[in-house]
Amino acid sequence: MSALSIACVGGGPAGLYLAILARRGDPRRSVTVYERNRADDTFGFGVVFSDATLEVFARADPESYAAITAAFAHWDDIDVFAHGQRITSTGHGFAGLERRRLLGILQARAAELGVVLRFGEEPDLAALMSTHDLVVAADGVNSAARERFHVELGPSVDLRPNRFVWLGSTQPLSAFTFYFDRNDAGLFRVHAYRYEAERSTFIVECTEETFARTGLDPNDEVAAARYCEALFAHRLDGHRLLTNRSVWRRFPTVRSDRWHTRNLVLLGDAAHTAHFSIGSGTKLAMEDAVALAAALDGEADVPSALGRYERERRGTVASVQRAAETSLAWFEETERYFDRLDPLTFTFSLMTRSLRINHENLRLRDPALVARVDAAFAARAGYPEATTPPMFVPLRIRGLTLPNRVGVSAMCQYKAKDGLVDDWHLVHYGSRAIGGAGLLMTEMTCVSADARITPGCAGLWNDAQATAWRRVIHFARENGTAKLGLQLGHAGRKGATCVMWEGMDRPLREGAWPIVSASPLPYYPDSQVPAALDRAGMDRVIADFVRSTLLGLDLGFDLLELHMAHGYLLASFLSPLTNHRDDAYGGSLPARMKFPLELLDAVRAAWPPDRPLAVRISAHDWQEGGLPIDDAVELARTLAAHGCDLLDVSTGQTTSEARPSFGRLYQTPYAERIRLEAGVPVMTVGAISTAGDIDAILAAGRADLCLLARAHLYDPYFTSHAAATAGIEPTWPTPYAQALKGYRPR
Repeated sequence: MSALSIACVGGGPAGLYLAILARRGDPRRSVTVYERNRADDTFGFGVVFSDATLEVFARADPESYAAITAAFAHWDDIDVFAHGQRITSTGHGFAGLERRRLLGILQARAAELGVVLRFGEEPDLAALMSTHDLVVAADGVNSAARERFHVELGPSVDLRPNRFVWLGSTQPLSAFTFYFDRNDAGLFRVHAYRYEAERSTFIVECTEETFARTGLDPNDEVAAARYCEALFAHRLDGHRLLTNRSVWRRFPTVRSDRWHTRNLVLLGDAAHTAHFSIGSGTKLAMEDAVALAAALDGEADVPSALGRYERERRGTVASVQRAAETSLAWFEETERYFDRLDPLTFTFSLMTRSLRINHENLRLRDPALVARVDAAFAARAGYPEATTPPMFVPLRIRGLTLPNRVGVSAMCQYKAKDGLVDDWHLVHYGSRAIGGAGLLMTEMTCVSADARITPGCAGLWNDAQATAWRRVIHFARENGTAKLGLQLGHAGRKGATCVMWEGMDRPLREGAWPIVSASPLPYYPDSQVPAALDRAGMDRVIADFVRSTLLGLDLGFDLLELHMAHGYLLASFLSPLTNHRDDAYGGSLPARMKFPLELLDAVRAAWPPDRPLAVRISAHDWQEGGLPIDDAVELARTLAAHGCDLLDVSTGQTTSEARPSFGRLYQTPYAERIRLEAGVPVMTVGAISTAGDIDAILAAGRADLCLLARAHLYDPYFTSHAAATAGIEPTWPTPYAQALKGYRPR
């Protein structure tokens, strides 16, 4: 589009960069930037960009890129100071730049291109929208435009619990620096980086509880600087801390349902924010400008351009926001890691906190650090091969040793008939048994005919089913190295439903059987209403589980897992969303745990003491009023006290109203918290798809074992292929071994 009249409200990096790119795209466009403050009036000291972000700027506007790169301070290292140690990681590639300097560069470039800059002026938004083809609201986190059109745009602002103060320092740091130090008030974290020769940004963060104990006035910036100078005197080497609107804030996470309405569009922090711990605020804002300018250049009219901008940009922003939230949660909960992890593991956990940087990414940047991490992990496991990646370090639980820390997660196949597994299961489990994973879990195997989810569910409640399973197990034992795990479960109120491809969790139209649950609550409004399980029913269910346990023992399974997750029968007792009982089995968490623990005790007594017993739980119901994570931690402790050796930590599927927030490794933070706080070994599952992710999860202490579903479904030999890539000779079945020895595909 040419000859557009554009008004940018907000003269920060987002508004200025959009003005530059809009004029650069077509000089016939009229572009005016309105900024309520002075030209040099800004909050904060420095901004930071990665090398990858700078490459985007180089393509978008080489002239301003050249000026930026001439002014920045570049570094490759990250220093972590904790527990009296300094651990350095190198190879990262960041650039720091004074915020005023950046604004000056962008202002000069905008003026050079003919952009009109109007400072100290608060424009009338409605008037601008009536006189311009496009109004760009780049007016920051407290956007007046977003607030004015909140009905159309649907914004939300989540104030995070931690306090932070944005200070500066005269200390010329040589690396992006993290300090972790305690005083009587609590633990403080510092994010610091140099932005010019003798100036650094110095952000101090702490929990709300720690801040309250300081006795500081949150609005007294001089007192904040003097307090932090005293606290970090041993870090500052005599340098002073500087203030600039340096009050103790809480970070606002901003989201909006829509980024545009009519001829107005939100840009940068006005539309979305991402926590400073991943250095993404200015980056996101300026990359927004790149995307919006490209849409204006590529579309015939403003509505089409705004629609394209939002469509193409939303996914990237959502991904960065997820990573930023994971990162900020790490800093909100640093005490958990600081007090439980050794300095090297703590540093690795910090480096991989957003879950976007994994073991392989970090190894490419800093192989020496990752080699130290791998050696320490192997040493803790008593494994002599110090160069072995964590996923290939054996894991011992009771009398069982898994050859590696990758498991094939339980995946229902819905191909059984009357509970009998058949040739499909032989091929499905057989191909994965020879694929290199250390543990192979069965699908949820039902303990009775009325415990099935669907008519296609596998079972183990009679001798015929045991005989069918024996064929599968024999093949796996004869040809693979995987240890075999049996998952036992009861569908509860999610029983008598269609197989997945005919309508997952939808009630059967014919052939349904009576179902039971903790309370008479249907899964969907049109689902069958379950009967509330009475004492006689509890005794029968316990007996069914024990019978299946003994059949599994006779079949030679190495590990047993009880399914107490996903809203099935045992889970329905644990969640307050599905347990509305007023007897001894409902109400408080100890009461809700009572029946599942009775069942666990009976199964543990029937299962040999040298074989591990695992339990799968939903640590988060993804619905208000569901099981809180604190209760999940207490549940984990209690299950361990009753003989559970390993927690399989999943989330959700408790009710049909749940709204999970999916993403890479989205369930791993729950496993990590349970592992660290309850002190129980855990398996994590959910959107784990690469060897680098597995190694990072293990090395950072987030889990003891990683279960893969889709990744091992897509590639039955996933773990063997990962071994070959890591330089470890896979253990192939005899017919393959000689042919594949030393083979590496190109």
